[in-house]
Amino acid sequence: MVVAAVYAGKTKFGKQFGAALLVILFTAVLANLKIIPSASNSIPLYDGIFKYIAPISIFYLLLNVNLVSIKRAGLPMIGLFLVGSLATTLGILISWVLLSPENILGEDGKVIAGMLTGTYTGGSVNFNAVALEYDFQEKGILYAGTIAVDNVVTTLWIVVTLAFPVVLRRFWKDKKVLKSYEHLEKKGRPEEESMDLHSLMWLLFLGVGAYFVSDVIKQLVPQIPSILTLSTIGILLAQTKFVSGLKGSHNLGLYLVFLFLAVIGAYCELSAVTALKDIGLALLLFTALAVLLHGIIVIVMGGLVYRDWEMIAIVSQANVGGGTTAIALAESFNRKELILPAILVGTLGNALGTYLGFLVVFIL
Repeated sequence: MVVAAVYAGKTKFGKQFGAALLVILFTAVLANLKIIPSASNSIPLYDGIFKYIAPISIFYLLLNVNLVSIKRAGLPMIGLFLVGSLATTLGILISWVLLSPENILGEDGKVIAGMLTGTYTGGSVNFNAVALEYDFQEKGILYAGTIAVDNVVTTLWIVVTLAFPVVLRRFWKDKKVLKSYEHLEKKGRPEEESMDLHSLMWLLFLGVGAYFVSDVIKQLVPQIPSILTLSTIGILLAQTKFVSGLKGSHNLGLYLVFLFLAVIGAYCELSAVTALKDIGLALLLFTALAVLLHGIIVIVMGGLVYRDWEMIAIVSQANVGGGTTAIALAESFNRKELILPAILVGTLGNALGTYLGFLVVFIL
């Protein structure tokens, strides 16, 4: 199903959903047809993927975070991105106060708020990091529903960020703040290369080793979430020349994430779908309001300080949609000099997202 989802995600129709959501849908269909085990008759293999594969996949994806190279994006992009991350956190908290989603979602609402804070700061890496710590992935239908809502809101926000620079320019003339970053081309996150035996050997060793260390620390200091330790180790290792030179960590991490999502799909049983109606609406309203508030805060603060609407839109998209959609936005605006900074602040979001996600859960 992972293979099928990756190929389907490249088709014109599949691109609207993405491979991640498709692999969930595919395995959900198989599980409900009783072809593979589902949540009600789970197998040890699923538990192993939740316990080992998913955390290690996050570790591999974080090996792409280069904190030193992020400096090259310049103070405007970094400053705005930090504003956007703060806006995400405030948006979630304000939306929580206004809508009181805990009345429908119960205690799961706090975890969902943390997951959404993580994903709207960095991306799915942070979304899953928070979910894993609270075993939220085992709530198959609710987890899948949260992903589906996230997908809808993210798509809508792409449309909004494409439109608001044109609209705002009519009322508040802006200026291009950043100078060209052409000289930094190809100095950011390296393109994925074919994995060789040397890289595979070290990546497997580091992944298992980091998991073991985080597990030991969890036993010694139970208050520290193991996924937080694992994330920190990944970020620190990513700053070393040796680890950053290893090939294929992103592809390996992404493949393991797809395996994890395949099990998530298998946990989605139709018997639980009827319960999603009210929950789905609550999730949609809560998420949409949080992202809208994020947008308002970023536009107001960014407008007062930098007043470059296209840059503000790209930074907001780096928060909500991730580095990939931020790059697409930069290309749509024909702001080639913002493509590399968009990649770099996207990696900064991966570094911050998990921490802010846990902070929100703690606050709530």
